[in-house]
Amino acid sequence: MTKINLENQAFTAVNAQVNKVEFNGDLTVNVLRNHEEDLSNETIVELVDEPTYARLPDVHFKNGEIKVKVYSQLLPEAPEYARGFIGVAFRIHEDDTQFESFYVRPTNGRTDDPVRKLHAVQYFSYPDYKFHVLREAYPNVYEAPADIGLDEWIDLKIVVEGEKGSIFINHSDKPALVVEDLKHGVSTGSIALWSEVGTDAYFKDLEIINYE
Repeated sequence: MTKINLENQAFTAVNAQVNKVEFNGDLTVNVLRNHEEDLSNETIVELVDEPTYARLPDVHFKNGEIKVKVYSQLLPEAPEYARGFIGVAFRIHEDDTQFESFYVRPTNGRTDDPVRKLHAVQYFSYPDYKFHVLREAYPNVYEAPADIGLDEWIDLKIVVEGEKGSIFINHSDKPALVVEDLKHGVSTGSIALWSEVGTDAYFKDLEIINYE
């Protein structure tokens, strides 16, 4: 197991602002997606699920576990469709042209809207299988509910073995979502702390376990 020392760890900012800050008494990594594009309702599905993250350079991850605590707040200028998107990207190609990701939508965790409630946890694969492509072709296969919310620490554990990926939330023994067919198959690449539009994202207690 490798526990990442955030104080000494370098990060590469990719389409994001990345800073190490003290938050709630702990040293954290704050990731804010860059917002140069027009992120109106009309264009949102085309412009989200992008490489917008703090990438760990010189990390080669194939199979193993990624553990991290995440805290999501909405920015004051967050659009109406913002959900507090926050998560982890893994097996990232060196030029950021492909990767896999699990993330959560904290505002969907305890909503009274039954449809949104099913969309609290998301898998996507960049660039060809973003959330809207998977949702349209395979409704509720790559998304799942979870008891989570904004403004609270959420414990994420992602387990990757071959073409299978699973995400566990808040130390549950049962995965919140299991993906049997990671879209890039078996690959190797870096790991990153991922944030999307409207999210003020904080990360701490990052650990990586490589199985091989």
